[in-house]
Amino acid sequence: MPQPNMQQMLKQVQKMQADMMAAQEKLKDEVVDASAGGGMVNVKISGDLELKAVTIDPEAVDPDDVELLQDMVLAATNEAIRAAQELAAKRMEAVSGGLGGLGGAGGLGLPGF
Repeated sequence: MPQPNMQQMLKQVQKMQADMMAAQEKLKDEVVDASAGGGMVNVKISGDLELKAVTIDPEAVDPDDVELLQDMVLAATNEAIRAAQELAAKRMEAVSGGLGGLGGAGGLGLPGF
């Protein structure tokens, strides 16, 4: 089995690191939406998990049932976080070629990976 080219591996790792940093920066500009209560509560969150907006339909505000509104806000926020995490995972997988972890040494020609 031939020895891996360490210089080539280092270049690949450096490129992957740069690509991953660029992808993480782009996530700041991507926004996902999630809603609850049939659209009565809408939450927007960026790909880097920054809450951007919460919109509540005035009809969702019932002073006698504040818990329902709280539950809708919670549900929409959790769904937005899940969607943003999924988006980030897809972007990072695209950059790493699905290798995950430390860039997946398997694609670098290291024996045993």
